[in-house]
Amino acid sequence: MTTGRRALGALGLVAASEAAGLGYALWEARQYTLRDRTVPVLAPGQPDLTILHFSDLHLVPSQADKIAWVRDLAALRPDFVVDTGDNMAHRDALRPLLHALEPLLGTPGAFVMGSNDYYAPMPKNPARYLKRDARKGPVVNPPNLPAAALAAALRGAGWKDLTNRRDVVDLDGRPEGAARRIELVGVDDPHLDRDVFPPRVPAELLHDAWTDAPGSDSPPDAEPLVRLGVTHAPYARVLDQMYDDGAELILAGHTHGGQLCVPGYGALVTNCDVDRERAKGLHGWPGARPDTPAGAGSTWLNVCAGLGTSPYTPVRFACRPEAVLLRLTARA
Repeated sequence: MTTGRRALGALGLVAASEAAGLGYALWEARQYTLRDRTVPVLAPGQPDLTILHFSDLHLVPSQADKIAWVRDLAALRPDFVVDTGDNMAHRDALRPLLHALEPLLGTPGAFVMGSNDYYAPMPKNPARYLKRDARKGPVVNPPNLPAAALAAALRGAGWKDLTNRRDVVDLDGRPEGAARRIELVGVDDPHLDRDVFPPRVPAELLHDAWTDAPGSDSPPDAEPLVRLGVTHAPYARVLDQMYDDGAELILAGHTHGGQLCVPGYGALVTNCDVDRERAKGLHGWPGARPDTPAGAGSTWLNVCAGLGTSPYTPVRFACRPEAVLLRLTARA
């Protein structure tokens, strides 16, 4: 075989490998996965609490398989649902998105917005995500998305809007004599610098808000089951604020888990300033997991790798799209 033929053969193998890799990455982006994680965060003696955490659907109207998969999540019968944003990736996605979420909207829930609730995605050079701050680049004016209509629909279903605000929720079916109350604090998307951490509400105002709320029959005179912090993007400044505020579990999305990962190494980037090791999964903040000796003083952090991608880069590698069922249990 001549040198030229050997070179052509090698190029052919490279091209075939690249095509196979791309085909796999396109396939993996549609392999929706439910993760099940246990979080020992409740006070001793408390019954378990399940929270369904999903993020980054980046829905376009043609994604019938994703819509059906999300609708099926209602069969899990979670106690609470948290949506950490980036729901839409097309200006006509609101109606199919609400159809996808409809079976879950009868469950108590809360939400924050991400950039792809406010603005439609645009083509970008993927190499920009290797920069220290991928937001820096040419100024563009992306098309608006119907964020206000989405927020109104979710609030109308009873979900708590945590856009730079606090709230409380008392879950239905609480045990006799023990209010199943969750305290919530959230921020608008830190990736867009829209986050303004809300101040603590004076006790008398919280009492008034509780007693004025429909279905509330007792004031919050006991410790809540859990204090949740909710943000779209897990920027360190926001995680620190929630930690300092007493959040016992922080929920975030945005990172896509790295989206393109290296087996055995993990995420290459997070698209924010959280470290690669926390690109997805259940961790501690600011230190190790609270259930380890090195995690004393940390709080829990769950980063959901999300269910979607930009329609301009519809690929994932070693990082399947996910929603997470968090099983909150009593601490040992």
